[in-house]
Amino acid sequence: MTQTATAPLALAEVSALANRIKQSIGIVIEGKPHQIHMAVLVLLAEGHLLLEDVPGVGKTVLARALGRSIAGAVSRIQFTPDLLPSDVTGVSVFNQQTREFEFKPGGIFANIVLGDEINRASPKTQSALLEAMAEGQVSADGQTYRLKRPFMVVATQNPIEMEGTYPLPEAQRDRFMARIEMGYPGHQSEVAMLTAQAEGDQLATVQPVTDVAHVERAIAAIQRIYVAPVINDYIVRLVAATRGHPELRLGASPRSCVHLMRAARVEASLQGRDYVIPEDVGNLAVPVLAHRVLLTVDAQVARQSNETVIEHIVASTQPPHRS
Repeated sequence: MTQTATAPLALAEVSALANRIKQSIGIVIEGKPHQIHMAVLVLLAEGHLLLEDVPGVGKTVLARALGRSIAGAVSRIQFTPDLLPSDVTGVSVFNQQTREFEFKPGGIFANIVLGDEINRASPKTQSALLEAMAEGQVSADGQTYRLKRPFMVVATQNPIEMEGTYPLPEAQRDRFMARIEMGYPGHQSEVAMLTAQAEGDQLATVQPVTDVAHVERAIAAIQRIYVAPVINDYIVRLVAATRGHPELRLGASPRSCVHLMRAARVEASLQGRDYVIPEDVGNLAVPVLAHRVLLTVDAQVARQSNETVIEHIVASTQPPHRS
């Protein structure tokens, strides 16, 4: 493999690549620049994204448009109560001709994996994602199989309709780098959506603007973004503040520190900087930390939200001074 094929992209190229992906997704997702930005950010940070919202607001379309934009393999797994772990990871099947077992990959073997309504599957099936999300590999029948790169799970769940669902265990929620809500489209965006639907399937108009090799090179460039010791200290202080907060009975894990740092690196690169500033961390604290914490009963009764508590923590935590 040549050096030019694997060399990291220049910083300006990373920002330009991300902008092309966002513009491509914007063809089918109108009026949601923050959600599109977060999806691209999580992809470049080698994380996974949790989309929580009511049906029909574009969660599935966002994931499919992201995969098409990078010319990546996209797989959709519809989580149901009778879905088996082997349906996700794959299964060994006996070949009558060769008289040997052959591994048939499951839906997890793709660049962008859409886990639709993930909370409808049993905890056993949900846990089949844990190794894949954490280590980028699947173990089956004593063998280890590496997953495609880049690899990103985009899981959706409906927070309103809870009948017949299994809440995600904290260990799995913690593996999602960020959680966002799509929200209803604005009036003009919804009118434009109706006009576009009359012209046919808009998702088919999304064309690749890059490929997975360039995405990998962008990821390699982002890993070179400088994070000063004072920024690392700021990240740890933010996360530590969730663990002793009076309105939280469960704080964020050490993994969240790593995820917040990686996300901040991407944010810095998309802003054209080769170093992270406190604002990068503070702006990403809510989507990266809010889904990892649990409110106390008193906070729930007072109708507090995870997002509000994290916002208060960011506001009350002194950021490092710029030199």
